[in-house]
Amino acid sequence: MSKKRKSFSMLLASLVALTLIVSACGGGSKSEGDKTGNAAKAEKPVELIWYTIGAPQKDLDRVVEEVNKYTLEKINATIDMKMIDFGDYTQKMQVMAASGEPMDIMFTSSWAFDYVQNARKGAFMELDELLEKHGQGIKEALDPAFLEGSKVDGHNYAIPANKELPAQEVWRFNKELLDKYNLDLSQATTMESLEPMLKTIKEKEPGITPYAMVKDFMPVMPFDYVIEKMPMAVYLDTKDYKVVNMLETPEAKSALETVRKYYKAGYISPEVATTTSVEDLYKSGKWFMDRASTQPLADNLWSASYGYPVVSTPAGKPYIFNWSVMGSMQAISANSEHPEKAMEFLNLLNTDPYLRNLIDSGIEGVHYEKVSDTMIKNLPEGKNYDMPTFSLGNIMITYLNEGDSDNKWEEFKKFNASGINAPLLGFNFDTSAVTNEIAAVQNAKEEFWSSLMTGTVDPDEYLPKANEKLKAAGLDKIIAEAQKQIDEWRAANNK
Repeated sequence: MSKKRKSFSMLLASLVALTLIVSACGGGSKSEGDKTGNAAKAEKPVELIWYTIGAPQKDLDRVVEEVNKYTLEKINATIDMKMIDFGDYTQKMQVMAASGEPMDIMFTSSWAFDYVQNARKGAFMELDELLEKHGQGIKEALDPAFLEGSKVDGHNYAIPANKELPAQEVWRFNKELLDKYNLDLSQATTMESLEPMLKTIKEKEPGITPYAMVKDFMPVMPFDYVIEKMPMAVYLDTKDYKVVNMLETPEAKSALETVRKYYKAGYISPEVATTTSVEDLYKSGKWFMDRASTQPLADNLWSASYGYPVVSTPAGKPYIFNWSVMGSMQAISANSEHPEKAMEFLNLLNTDPYLRNLIDSGIEGVHYEKVSDTMIKNLPEGKNYDMPTFSLGNIMITYLNEGDSDNKWEEFKKFNASGINAPLLGFNFDTSAVTNEIAAVQNAKEEFWSSLMTGTVDPDEYLPKANEKLKAAGLDKIIAEAQKQIDEWRAANNK
């Protein structure tokens, strides 16, 4: 997880054609790199400002220095990579984009710095022509469903990461604590089923957070949301595509009552409603469980990242939502001074294994060592450079982690094929008729959403208050407009 068209210079056409040949080959041979570098030196070097999501890493500057040696030679460009933590990313990026802060590339998605809304507001550049000119390697690398499924009003405004297509939630556990108390992973099937395990950890491990949770938490509920993290939704098993206020459903009431019970029992941090990150818990191992979106062999990835074993079990089925297709994207700013060079960089990032793995895993011999040509093992210094792999582009050219299956990427293809299409897949809500109401509902929602979703407040008391405020802000008008558009979309697409 896009805006107005912008004209571009054509002065670099011959250079770009050569760069694409090199990039599409995943970096090419040394002679190819030399040719590209020699041609690129005719240009003035460009620095690309790249904002991306994730906890800022101690060794970021050290790695970027190595990245820039490579990209300067390859495409005569360097990057200034700026990281903003997960919980702060959306708000800070909205402010910077609105103020015209200089930037070239930025992470966007369905769940952070909203892709569709910002595409329609003009924050992102339309990429159709740039993809054709400088992104052929991207088009070859990506499953076509990503580019097709992430179009907004018929156009691409960001490059999706080549990763898992479906979204499947899992309950995730610190295996050392599971084993210590002989807790049965298979018993974790629903939110309610977690209570005996959480109770055990709370009673026997006072220094451990039983359920690691942040303020953006939402319980797993059987809905496909019209706008992510807003209360308008249809049921996943819908036949009539009726849009409901999710907060008025029995499923939401039950889920929020369970979270409230866990909060009162001390299974969740008392500061959860203001907690933006629990990275400190993951690094220290002082957590028992949480919930996460998975991918094939994710347990190995998490275990390698944290330095101790992590295991998981499904919390839901693998659905393909709009937000999973748009779950990790890189856009080019509508105000970028270097859009062609930015697309050249994104093409290289998504096709060149050396660059992709350098940005993802850090410096060989410092942050990791190779076990084989395609597999790595983290070194102690790896804790100073632990990037969110999913957010950085094509994951299918990244190194395997020690213990990963050699056929990992084949498993990804199988996983993608197993996905169940969510009912609203392909539908993008045009909010222009209800812009003021959405802003008002968003403001009203901010007053209570985190505290309600994390169990910090009593749903018996706050759900009625929340619904009253949302309706006063115009929620019913938004639902009516969404219903109208969905009905039209269904008719046009034989749904």
